[in-house]
Amino acid sequence: MKSNKTFWLLAVMLVFSLFLAACAGDGTGEEDPGTDDDPDTSEEAGGDDEEAGDDVEADVDVDGDHLILAVSSDLVSLDPHGDNDVPSSNVRSNIYETLVKQDEDMEIVEGLATDWEEVDDTTWAFTLREGVQFHDGSEFTASAVKANLERVLDPAMASPRTFLYEMIEEVSVEGDHEVHITTEYPFAPLLAHLAHDAGGMISEEAITTDYEQALEEAGHDMSVEEYYELRAEGGEEFEEVSGDIAEYVGTYVASNPHGTGFFQLFERTSGEETTLERFEDYWGENALPGAVTFKVIPEPGARLAELETYNSHIADPIQPTDVSNVEALEDAYVNTQESVSLSYIGFNMEKEPFDDARVRQAINLAVNQEEIIEGIYDGNGIPALGPLAPDVFGYDEDVSGLGYEPERAQELLEEAGYGDGFETTIWTNDNEQRVETALYVQDQLGDYGIDVEIEELEWGAFLDRTANGEHDMFVLGWSTVTADADYGLYALFHSSAHGATGNRSFVDDPELDELLDAGRREGDPEARQEIYSEAQELLTEIAPMLYVHHQNYLTGVREEVDGFWVDALGIYQLKDVTIND
Repeated sequence: MKSNKTFWLLAVMLVFSLFLAACAGDGTGEEDPGTDDDPDTSEEAGGDDEEAGDDVEADVDVDGDHLILAVSSDLVSLDPHGDNDVPSSNVRSNIYETLVKQDEDMEIVEGLATDWEEVDDTTWAFTLREGVQFHDGSEFTASAVKANLERVLDPAMASPRTFLYEMIEEVSVEGDHEVHITTEYPFAPLLAHLAHDAGGMISEEAITTDYEQALEEAGHDMSVEEYYELRAEGGEEFEEVSGDIAEYVGTYVASNPHGTGFFQLFERTSGEETTLERFEDYWGENALPGAVTFKVIPEPGARLAELETYNSHIADPIQPTDVSNVEALEDAYVNTQESVSLSYIGFNMEKEPFDDARVRQAINLAVNQEEIIEGIYDGNGIPALGPLAPDVFGYDEDVSGLGYEPERAQELLEEAGYGDGFETTIWTNDNEQRVETALYVQDQLGDYGIDVEIEELEWGAFLDRTANGEHDMFVLGWSTVTADADYGLYALFHSSAHGATGNRSFVDDPELDELLDAGRREGDPEARQEIYSEAQELLTEIAPMLYVHHQNYLTGVREEVDGFWVDALGIYQLKDVTIND
C-alpha cells in the first residue's frame, strides 16, 4: 500500500483537461452561507429566478462608475428567504438589509434597527430606523419585519433557512418603528442570526403580492389576510393550503427583489450576468458606484484574462495556482482574506457502506489532508481539525481529529467487512480545486481497492440532488457566517436539518442532537463552550465527513479599484468602491 503521494498531482493534471471536457457545469459556489456549504450551503424554496431584463449589456442610466466583477458562479435566487448559497448572498447583500449587521470584527452593529435590548430571557425589543424606503417606494416599518420573519418560517416557503429562526414564537408590532421578538427559549446567538442574509428585509408589498399570486395560481379564493389568519390558527386546513401554494411562493419576489439596500436590480440574464444600479433614495450615504455587474465566468483562466484585459475590475475566485500570475501583472493584485469557511468531503450516512462509522473513519484516515492543501490549494489555508474555524465561537483547539493513518484505515475496512474495497461515487461541481480533490481521493482510495467514480454536476443540480440524498460521497464547503458554533454545527449535523438546510451527510444521532439543542438554549458562554467541545469530540467518532481545510478567500483586483474588500464570510463589500482611471 502506498503511503506517499508526492507525485500524484502530475498525473491528475495530465487527465484534468480531458476530464473537464467530458463534464458539464456552471457553478463553483459554496453553501453559506455559509455558504453555507456554503454553506451557510443552497436550494430552491419557492420558485426559480425570472429574467428581469432582455439584455444585461444595456447602459445603466446613472452617474458614477460601473464596477464589473467576473465571478465563477451565477446566483441561484434573489429571494433572501430562499437558497443558502454564497453566490446568491453576494448579490443579495447589496439589495437587502438586515435589522443588525456584523462589522469587520464580527461585532454586532446597527442596521435597520438603531437600538435593541433584552426585555427578558426570551424577548428582545428593537427600535427601527425611520425614513427608510424600499425599492418599490413603500415604507419600512415594524409590520414589514413581522411579515418577513413569519414568511421565512412559513411551511409554504419551505426555506432551507428556517433553522435560523425556528425558535421564534412571536413577532409583535409595538408601534410603527418598534417590534418585539419572542423566542421559545433563551437563544444566545439571536442577534447574529438576525444579521444573516436570511434576515434580509423584503418589501411588505412585494410579500403580499407574492402570496396573492401563489394563492391565485393554486386556485384558492382567499385573501392574504385570510391566509395569515389561517396560518396563525394552524391545523389541517392550513397544511392543505400551504402545501398547495408551496410551488408558487417566492416566484414574484425572485423577479422583483425589493429591499432597502443601496443597490437595486437593473437587469438580469440567468446564467450570464446580473446588473444592479444605485438606489438613489437610499436612507444613508449613497453607494459610490453607479452600477455593479456580476458577470458569470466559470473558467478560472478566463476570469484571469478578464482581469488582465480590463474587461472586469475584480475576478473571484483566483485559483491558488494563479496567484503568481496575478502578482506578475503590473496593474493588479490579490486580495487575501482569512475565512470562517470549511471545505469538506461528505458521506451519505443513509447509504451502504457509509452507514458504518468504521468505513467513514477509515476514509478519513486514508486521505492526507496536508497533501490536498499543499498540492491542490498551493498551501492556501489551514488544516481543519473539525467543522469550526478558529475564529468561530465554540471552536476547541484540543479536539484532535482523526488524522492520517493509512495502516489503521486498512484495519478498519477489514473490521467492517470491506477489506477488499467496494465501488462508490463522489460528486462535485466544476470548481477546479473540488474536481482535483475528487481525483486525489479517487487515487488514494484506489490503494484500498475502493473504486471511486467521479461525477461532476451543474451547481444547481448538485445542490438539489445532494439535498435529496442521491449521492454517496460529495465535495462541498460551508461558511459559518454567524461566527457562532450553532450555525456551524446545527445546520450540518442536526437530524432536523437533513438535506437542503445543510445536513447532506444525513447525520441522525440522538446524543449529538441533544448537545446541539442544549448549545442553542444555553445562555452562559462558558457552559456553551463545554457543550460544543463535547459535540466536536463526538463528531470525531461519528465521522460524517472528512474535514479538509479553512481556506483564505483569494480575489484578483485591478489597481484602479479603491475601497473594495471581502469579509470573513466571503461577501464582497462594494458600497464604497471607486475606480480611478
